[in-house]
Amino acid sequence: MSRIVDITAQPLDLPLTEPFEISLGVQHEAANVLVTVETESGVVGYGEGAPVPPVTGETREAALATARAAAAVVEGRPVGDYRRLVEALRSTFPGAVSANFAVETAVLDAFCRERDIVLSELFGGMPAPVETDITVPIDSVEGTVRRAEEAVESGFDHLKIKTGNDVHEDVERVVAVREVAEDAAIKVDANQGWTPKETRTFANAVADDGIELELIEQPVAAADVRGMADVRRHVDVPIAADEAVFTPADAVRIVEAGAADIINAKLGKSGPLAVADIVAIARGANLDCMIGCMLESSIGTHTGAHVVAGTGAFSYVDLDSNRLLAEDVVASGDGPIHEITGPGHGVTPSDV
Repeated sequence: MSRIVDITAQPLDLPLTEPFEISLGVQHEAANVLVTVETESGVVGYGEGAPVPPVTGETREAALATARAAAAVVEGRPVGDYRRLVEALRSTFPGAVSANFAVETAVLDAFCRERDIVLSELFGGMPAPVETDITVPIDSVEGTVRRAEEAVESGFDHLKIKTGNDVHEDVERVVAVREVAEDAAIKVDANQGWTPKETRTFANAVADDGIELELIEQPVAAADVRGMADVRRHVDVPIAADEAVFTPADAVRIVEAGAADIINAKLGKSGPLAVADIVAIARGANLDCMIGCMLESSIGTHTGAHVVAGTGAFSYVDLDSNRLLAEDVVASGDGPIHEITGPGHGVTPSDV
């Protein structure tokens, strides 16, 4: 297996079709990082990170600097030694989750392209179509209804509604979506925006309106594990941990606290190999798994879809970010199905 001879990192600007608001803020574009890894045989692998400072703790400038500094760790090492290489990245750059995700993905992609295998095989399975939900960001009731109607018209059967600001307005928006998407499965994601009491108020109000939710994702602050466990005890809706879980150790903490029914193992927080470890912990604790995304292009979403297909472990799939872009790095569809191919994750950006 050949050695890595070069790593590059550059900005990747991806305008959104519409502003994307969650309880943590509003984004008008995805200010991402694109990483390439080249081996001595001439194979190139591609990776992407999507730093969101309120979530990942990194600016794009910091992620770029870290990815470029990763050359000292990566270059000269056999690409087939990817597991120890990724461990070295994490220990050298702890907390630099977006940069590490981009470099790790590029390394895994290069390894698979050298072997002429699909990325899903590293995780135990062959590629298969993966169905995602679509996210409806925080908006007015009218804007929320419009986006939900457009999603249903595009074939989406699973909707995730962003919440976490005013509880009563959030209830109103969810009720309005149910009226125009009668057959869709609905999740809500508060992105840490509520207190435990507000979460109970929201769940009771939605239930009083006869609406059954698939889950409530990260209703309270990530550090408030005790509060999330309290919510889980007093709310009938399944509770998902997202921002509370970046590492396998975080997943163990959530399990031990009885704080969630579902763990959102997101590649943008953990990287593909650690996501596989988090999946194993969740399965061992009899919890369901969800996979999510930041605002990545098809590079990130297809990497996630390969992990879904390879592990067969995810009950909930939220890999819709490339459907929110004005223009993707490759031609991609607008419906709920990701058709994934190889070798590697199968995405070669057109303008690189």
